Amino acid sequence: MKVTVTNMFKAAVLTSATLSATLTASTVMAAEKPDTVTVGYFLEWPTANQIAQVEKTYDKTLGVNMEWRAFDSGTAMSAAMASGDVDMAYSQGLVPFTVAVSQGLPITMVGIAVSYAENDNCVVSKQSGITQANAKALEGKKVAVPFGTVAHYKMLKVMSHLNVNSNNVHLLDMAPADSAAAIARGDVAMACGWGGALRRMKAYGDVLMTAREQEEIGIRVFDVISVNNKFAKKHPELVTQFLKVTNDSNRTFQQNPSKYQPLIAKAAGLNLEDSNQVLALFDFPLKDAQVSKEWMGGTVQQYTKEVADFFVLHKQIPKALPDYSASIDSSFYQNVK
Repeated sequence: MKVTVTNMFKAAVLTSATLSATLTASTVMAAEKPDTVTVGYFLEWPTANQIAQVEKTYDKTLGVNMEWRAFDSGTAMSAAMASGDVDMAYSQGLVPFTVAVSQGLPITMVGIAVSYAENDNCVVSKQSGITQANAKALEGKKVAVPFGTVAHYKMLKVMSHLNVNSNNVHLLDMAPADSAAAIARGDVAMACGWGGALRRMKAYGDVLMTAREQEEIGIRVFDVISVNNKFAKKHPELVTQFLKVTNDSNRTFQQNPSKYQPLIAKAAGLNLEDSNQVLALFDFPLKDAQVSKEWMGGTVQQYTKEVADFFVLHKQIPKALPDYSASIDSSFYQNVK
């Protein structure tokens, strides 16, 4: 079945087309602070910044009320930011971000939330009998995957590598929790997702390709911190302060992880054991790494272009931008003291 992620963004694009896509944090006059800053995030996705979320450090430092709104996909985050309902998104997948800016949505990447590989994957059901060796057996089968996400991109990339024609696979657009339920019921041959949902999927099968094997064929996995362009233009100081608090939380967690693991687990809606197993697979880059060539100093721009071109090739989006540098702005993190 041919899948497209174009239509879900059309309304947001029409209402936001006049917004500038190019931001310069150091040259924009700060406007009066808003009463509330709304940030999109994921449940069952434990991250170091939740230390500051729970302890209200964001609220105190930014001097505003922080509203944390849970989403089940990065594509929904994009649409909410484009409509103005959400100001920032924490840990939005690179793929939904790339799809969004390729469609003209007015959002910008301002940081890397988390780098991971093992914690986002596809699981084939035990009863299907499918492995890498006979992966073409997926053709004609049902596969559950949240469209326009990192999991979606990885699945298509893996299928291409294993010579599976994804157009002959019945792809079902399902949130990770629903995908986990589908593979448990035996409704699908393979399910894709992340976090706690991925852990539940593994009770009914095995990953089709390990993270290390995926990295060997060029797949990188990381989530981003993205912001609505209008918000960033009006309140660049709030974006920088948000990144400073995030950076401090990342460092705090690195220095004493055991102290903060229970707090993070509670914030993520997971029990301690499950949360710690997820956290063990995560890396939270600090400022110096964020602005280096390994990340927003060049590598991320190049990889984003590769992801976009891949989605065009697989007819997921009509076209890619010639370059993604205008949608990736490291200046906010560079201003973090």
